[in-house]
Amino acid sequence: METPFKPYALVLNKGADPRTGGIAICGFSSSGMVGVIAASHVISSMGLEQQGTVLNAEFPAVALIQNEVPKHPVRVYQGEGIGVFTAEIQFDDDKDIALATTVLEWFSKGGFDQLIIVDGLLRPDKDFEGGDLYGVGTSDAMRGALRSAGIEPIRQGVVSGITGFLLGEGDRLGMDIIALLAEAHPMYPDARAAAIAVEAISDLTGLDLPLSDLLENARTIEDSVREMIERAKSVLPDPIDPGHQLGSGDGPGIDPSVM
Repeated sequence: METPFKPYALVLNKGADPRTGGIAICGFSSSGMVGVIAASHVISSMGLEQQGTVLNAEFPAVALIQNEVPKHPVRVYQGEGIGVFTAEIQFDDDKDIALATTVLEWFSKGGFDQLIIVDGLLRPDKDFEGGDLYGVGTSDAMRGALRSAGIEPIRQGVVSGITGFLLGEGDRLGMDIIALLAEAHPMYPDARAAAIAVEAISDLTGLDLPLSDLLENARTIEDSVREMIERAKSVLPDPIDPGHQLGSGDGPGIDPSVM
């Protein structure tokens, strides 16, 4: 993989094999926390083990406590033919390219066949209703997979932030990448939007990812993620202007008039 950009360090756990192969999934802390919630559900449903941690001196010094266990916020997991990259805190926009390049390096060294990005989508043009899912594919094969799964494509528009950079690089490098963009509530973690994205992952990959727990515990999950983010904010830089609609802090945005 040829890129002029420098990735962050991916520090593997002792004995971890980076060449997982198969399907790669990644989720970030953007609109509705859709990517993080979906990634967490895939990890738990598939029983994946943590493979490593992404570290950098510029990252905030913070550990996220989950089930009594402290974790660095940016981690990778692996299982039989599947890997997951998750970033559970928001970063400033100036870190988007380095984070995306780290994902691409992890994808390349892991020998994966395709990458599925899960992200939330803001639709500032209308009142929030939820339930909409859109897709973008970087190759004919990925666009065909979206059509076969009945996922509405974004035909024209803008996807920004980490997801946008990954899509652009995927096209440039000839990689098979799909972005699943679920319309998410702009004000709080949206586990229901994440469930829609997880269902699409199942349709695209054939993975068995039961949704019952995710839907039944949606309120608990949303409250838990909200609390985690609020605690993390105390050690993070000042938040991005809430009026900003495009960028990793708020997730991808599109102009629906040109879809």
